[in-house]
Parts: sequence; C-alpha cells; structure tokens
Amino acid sequence: MRRTPLSTTLEDYEVWFVTGSQDLYGDETLRQVAEQSQRVVEGLAGLPVRVVWKPVLKDPASIRRLALEANGHDHVIGLIAWMHTFSPAKMWIAGLDALQKPLLHLHTQANLELPWAEIDFDFMNLNQAAHGDREFGYIQTRLGVARKTVVGHVSNPAVLQQVENWQRAAAGWAASRSLKLARFGDNMRYVAVTEGDKTEAELRFGVQVNTWGVNDLADAVSAAATSDVDQLITEYVELYDVAAELLPGGDRHRSLRDAAGIEVGLRSFLEDGGFGAFTTSFEDLGALTQLPGLAVQRLMAEGYGFGAEGDWKTALLVRIASAMGSGLPGGASLMEDYTYDLVPGDERILGAHMLEVSPSLTTAKPRLEVHPLGIGGKDDPARLVFTADPGPALVVAMTDMRDRFRLVANVVENVEAPDLPKLPVGRAIWKPQPDFATSAACWLTAGAAHHTVMTTAVGLDVFRDFAEIAQTELVTIDAATTLRQFRQELRWNQAYYRLAQGL
Repeated sequence: MRRTPLSTTLEDYEVWFVTGSQDLYGDETLRQVAEQSQRVVEGLAGLPVRVVWKPVLKDPASIRRLALEANGHDHVIGLIAWMHTFSPAKMWIAGLDALQKPLLHLHTQANLELPWAEIDFDFMNLNQAAHGDREFGYIQTRLGVARKTVVGHVSNPAVLQQVENWQRAAAGWAASRSLKLARFGDNMRYVAVTEGDKTEAELRFGVQVNTWGVNDLADAVSAAATSDVDQLITEYVELYDVAAELLPGGDRHRSLRDAAGIEVGLRSFLEDGGFGAFTTSFEDLGALTQLPGLAVQRLMAEGYGFGAEGDWKTALLVRIASAMGSGLPGGASLMEDYTYDLVPGDERILGAHMLEVSPSLTTAKPRLEVHPLGIGGKDDPARLVFTADPGPALVVAMTDMRDRFRLVANVVENVEAPDLPKLPVGRAIWKPQPDFATSAACWLTAGAAHHTVMTTAVGLDVFRDFAEIAQTELVTIDAATTLRQFRQELRWNQAYYRLAQGL
C-alpha cells in the first residue's frame, strides 16, 4: 500500500540568524561581530529547528534583500535578529516592511559576565547590544512589526526554551500557510459555531478550505485494493487490542474490513490532493458504509487536522497543534466538552466525540472495537477505545467573531478515569484551571466553541507565540484568571481589534 506520511517533522525547516551592525566600526570590529554572532548561533544548536547564521547586515539594501530572500524560501520559517553593535534603525525600515516571515528579537550579548578590569572603550564599541537593540526595538514598534522579544544569554535554559516555543509557533504558522483542507460535505445543519468565513481564514492563516462531495471519497474507498486492506488489517492486529469478533474469521470482521477500506481510500484522497486536514459530517455519508472513525483517529495521530460535522476551524487547529508539537511526547486531537461531574470541590469534565479522538493522547494500547452509533443511518463503525493519559493539557477553540477570529485557550489537567464500560470511545477527563465554575463561565462569556483541539504536547506559551505571529486574538483561562478580569479583557479586545482595522 502506498503511504506518504504527512510531514510533521521540524527537521525540514530552518531559521535564519541575522546580526545588525554598520561600517562605522571598521573591519576589525566587524570581524569580531561576525565571530561572536556565530558563537551565539552555536549556543542555539540544540533547538528543534536548525538556526542558520547569515553574514552581518550593514546597510538598507542588504537588509531588504535578505528579507525578500527569506520570504521566497518555504523551508525558512522565521528570522532571529540581534543588534550586536549599533545598527541605525532607519536602515531596517525597508527590510522589516518587506519581511513576511515570523521575527524573533533576541536581546542578548556575546559575554555572560563582564570582564570589569579589562573594559575599555573599544570593548564598549563592540559590545553594545544594550544600545543597538533598543534602537531596533523602537523601529519595530514604530512600524507595528509583530515579533517576539527574548531577553538573556543563550546559555540560559529559560532563554532557549522561549526561542524553542517561538520556533514551534513559527512551524505551526508555516503549516497553516501551506495547508489545503478538504471538507467532505457541509457543516452540521443549524449549528452556528462551526460556521465561519473561509475567505478571511485564507487571508489570515493561509489555509485553503474547499468542499468535495462525499461520494468523491466513496469512490476512492471503493477503489481500495484488497491487498491494501489486508495489509492494514495486519497492522491493526499488531498495534491494537482487537476485539475477537473483528479478527479474521470473526462474526464482525466485515466491519473492520470496511473501516480499513475507508482508511485506504481516505488516505489516498488526501495524499493525491495534497491535503493536510479534512472534515466529515454524519449527516452526509453518501455511499460510505459507516462513519469514518478508525481512519480519522489514525490519520490525526499522524498529524492530519480533523474537524467533525464540517468544523474546518477545528481541523485547522488540530493540524497547527500537531505541527507545533512535533517531536514532543503527547499529541493533538479533536475534542468536545460533553458532560460534567459536578461533585463540589471535585468537578470534572468528560470530553469525547462520537468516534474521532486521536490515540496520540495515550501511551496505553487502545482497544479496537465496533459498536452501534445511533446516528448517521449507517453500519456500526469501528473505533479505538482508550482514555487520555493523566497530565497537563491545553484545550483551544477558534470562533468567528464577524470582524476577527478569536482563540480561547484553557489550561487543564487530564485525570484518571473511572471505569466506563458503556462508553466505548476515545475520551479524556480533565479538571480545568482555575476552577470549574470560573473556567466554564469564562468559556461561555467568550463565545468559545464546543469543539476544540486538545494538545498534550505544547502549552500556552507556544499558542501565545502563534497568536502573535498570526496577529489573532487569544484569550486565556489559567490559574490566575478571574471572571471579572476576563470580562474586562474581552471588552478591551473588542475595542482594540475594531480600531486596529482602521476606518
């Protein structure tokens, strides 16, 4: 069976390191600037995205050319800038105005400690990032450049972690900018929050959202080769605890073969079209024999974005979170708040979906079963049954607020699950910060969606960096949140984003 995995590795990307100076200081000083900036890059060598040193920039033309060159390379996902000496900021106007890639301003210096007894004015001329970076900070603010500012020496693990967070956010942005998303059918009827402006989404995030008839997918499924289905069945048996009735020779083996055929067809459709995300709807299944469940779960675990019931905004978020979490423990999945356990002081949220929760949320061996669904009017679908591992997680929703998209993120803690013998789906049980009542009230006040991405790989800082890169509203619910403060922030944001758009 042909299988071309969706690229979710950060190894395909690089970030350019640019150093600002000027000709005023002479060749010897500029040689030292180059040497020391290369050593700073060496200090960034352990990051997940390769940092590539670029020659020192000393004039407006070279700065603009470098920005345009970075724009033209898809594998370059951002620039890190450092003003080692004093780089007059007017030199950067044309380059910053042309730059279309994420920018990180690293406010650092070559030396960790000052050699107090040796400092002379030559040393001061060379080591004046405290001077030059302030000039650079001014012009970025003057031009309204979105960027992340990181302060400190590269030997500091906290500095490296901030740079890594930004790299991961930039990778999510790169994935979004190149994403093609296939919708099989439309949104679930009468549902409001899954709707949205697809044209604005392409302008803001770069994602192309288009629709294909579900029978286009059904045709791909019907073309699945028997040998490919057999190969997948063997893989299922190796990876999962397969119910006896689904094994070859079992009473319901046909159901598993149908599910495998859907995976073969869906995968080929996505690969042939270059899609990195997709949606389905139980209200529009055409000639499919069952609602895609097992296939969706497995594709999400590989990094594909997915949204149920036509929810393309959540599919986009799942793909972005998967790209940002590449190489980290945990995963990203469609999630939905379903029901509450309201025992005072021990409130918990039970999240799940009909079928489509990614097994990347667990390290346990999922069980592969088939059960009635009750909606959709098709055969009983196969699915992986498991509970998300206990530990920190983040749930994020995207909603269309007419004049902008809003991201709402809640820091949560997945907890151990009680026995759920009659709920054979992938699920998660969590406690939200700061507490259940505040979390739920803030979520509802923000108009946040019931569909989310749950990520157990990346945290709030990475999503903050992503929102800054995308220039998109993000409101957060964490341990410090109060409902009063949250409401006030929403009011401020309403005014800010409307004013920021101009008249």
